[in-house]
Amino acid sequence: MADLFLYVKQLWFLWLPAVLACVFWASWLSQTRAKYLKNTSWVLLEMKIPRDVAKSPRAMEAVLSSLYSVFTGSWWMRAVKGFLQSWYSLEIASINGNVRFFIYTQKFFRNLVESQIYAQYPNAEIVEIDDYVYASDFENLEEWNLWGAEIGLAKEDAYPIKTYVDFGLHETMTKEEQKVNPLVSFLEFLGSLKEGEQLWFQVAIKGAGKGWIEEGKKIIDELMGRNAPPDSDGNRLSKGEQEVVGAIEKNISRQGFDTGMRIIYLARKDVFNFANIGSIFGLLNQYNTQNLNGFKPNRTTATGFLFRSKRELFNKKIILDAYRHRGYFYAPYKRKTFVFNVEELATIYHFPGRVAETPTFERLESRKGAPPTNLPV
Repeated sequence: MADLFLYVKQLWFLWLPAVLACVFWASWLSQTRAKYLKNTSWVLLEMKIPRDVAKSPRAMEAVLSSLYSVFTGSWWMRAVKGFLQSWYSLEIASINGNVRFFIYTQKFFRNLVESQIYAQYPNAEIVEIDDYVYASDFENLEEWNLWGAEIGLAKEDAYPIKTYVDFGLHETMTKEEQKVNPLVSFLEFLGSLKEGEQLWFQVAIKGAGKGWIEEGKKIIDELMGRNAPPDSDGNRLSKGEQEVVGAIEKNISRQGFDTGMRIIYLARKDVFNFANIGSIFGLLNQYNTQNLNGFKPNRTTATGFLFRSKRELFNKKIILDAYRHRGYFYAPYKRKTFVFNVEELATIYHFPGRVAETPTFERLESRKGAPPTNLPV
């Protein structure tokens, strides 16, 4: 071992420049990316939904498909300008029981977002608002209590969750009572929160590459036994296994988004209700299946017994800061993500029809029209 150390020391002129070059490159990228993010302008758009939404979640699927992009810029843009692939944040928030829909986007893409929503929901109204995450002094944990979680998938990304197609929402139903929409249960829960309670639901998305598709194909090959010896029975699948293979093939055939999901429940200490935390996970279970996929918490603000109070306080501040910056894909808020296809995204984020009768879910009776173009000036 001593001889090896001496040998490495003698060759410092070979490895030291390489190490310094790597350190310099990492530092350079970190600084240029931080500068790019600092100079990027963002806008928070609130969607005010019409009362009669006759369209299925497939309309939101069309909106999200138009936002898909895997453009990462040229080498020069990434290295010198710090360019980063664009992303969006789809959000639903209950503020004192009032349920609201938001999309957080770069100002550069505001016109794209608005035009695609109006194309599918012409009676909706979109307004720019001040960011609700700064409305109160939530850092004051003498008055507020906070719980948060980052959500992941139980299995590999290629396995799908239950989507709106599985719930029959892709079909045309003339009666609202015939529809079973899991999002409605979530909205009803949000609408039941009291004064002084808030719950924020965030889904950060950016276009995924093809890596997850290749992983899905490998899973299919394993299930089909294509890599098994010729005399094995690995390719004889049961009916259930055939359904799993079909579900994976369908899932990876659609556009995929790198996805980060985050939930924060906060309330004044006198109204904070720990039972709501269990309700949140119960509502997410609607999308789970035993043979395919489902949600699980990747990390929460709760900790073990060692230095519990200090660690929980640290976790609460971190998740609140990450939510406010809509950070998931890049440092300093880089987290573990998963891939959802556009159908799965539209399942957990879409504008429900009259089946959602939550009293505190504000609806538009009519959309404000633009003034005539021939008005005298």
